[in-house]
Amino acid sequence: MDLLWSPWRYDYITKGATGGHSGCAFCNILDNSASDEDNFILHRAEFNFVILNIYPYTSGHLMIVPFAHLDGPESAERSSTNEMMDLVSRSVTAIRSVYQPDGVNLGMNLGKAAGAGVAEHYHMHVLPRWVGDANFMTSIGQTRTLPESLTSTFERLKDKF
Repeated sequence: MDLLWSPWRYDYITKGATGGHSGCAFCNILDNSASDEDNFILHRAEFNFVILNIYPYTSGHLMIVPFAHLDGPESAERSSTNEMMDLVSRSVTAIRSVYQPDGVNLGMNLGKAAGAGVAEHYHMHVLPRWVGDANFMTSIGQTRTLPESLTSTFERLKDKF
């Protein structure tokens, strides 16, 4: 039997997106005293920050998250949403430069019914995609394989912002 090692998933499986803490996962990250590197925050702008998804679908999966705790972009100031889209563009450029993917997915799930893991704090996903990356492991086995650690992903992307 082959073993797939993914220790970063254990906290999510046992404690959920907030890591067992009450409140918003993103606000908890911003409120804790750990360094940006320890929190996988790649960049802080004026209204938003760029962070690695610690439960990625693929290596290089990141998110743009507003500092303001809002459940949707319709509640945000235009300056914040404009900056978010600028950070999306910068993120796509960084991902293409580092990973040379066949494509890039952009996505925002608003509300639990839409699949939001952190429904109370909206955010934009940016992730590289390759032809054939949704193979039998993902489709049938409901298992993802990642070729690098989150620390390696952070190191590869941090200087791109």
